[in-house]
Amino acid sequence: MQTERGGGDLTDRLTASFWVSAYLARLRLADIPAFVVAHGDDTAGTVLVKLNRLDRTATAFQRSFDLMTGARAWVILTEGDEAEVDAALRRQRTRDPDLWVIEVEDRQGRHLLDEQGLSD
Repeated sequence: MQTERGGGDLTDRLTASFWVSAYLARLRLADIPAFVVAHGDDTAGTVLVKLNRLDRTATAFQRSFDLMTGARAWVILTEGDEAEVDAALRRQRTRDPDLWVIEVEDRQGRHLLDEQGLSD
């Protein structure tokens, strides 16, 4: 397992590229099309996931970290008209060039981010 070193202690946090590869593989196994829209930093890039419902609407998810509990969860960054979601993601990329953007295309709204191993 690829890990990154942070703050002097070895952590079990997966590198961004490893997590993205695993996520794309899980989506392929579920027959859910997905692709990398923006390739961020391989080690520590933040990952955003855009769910495109193929009806001109979309939702963008970001990972949130609760400092009190240490829990991580995927939360909605923005949702609505696909063009507006794309504009919000472009703004995020302008602020953070190390950012990954993964686009998932599914009419049923499946993204698998709530499944074991992806949700935490």
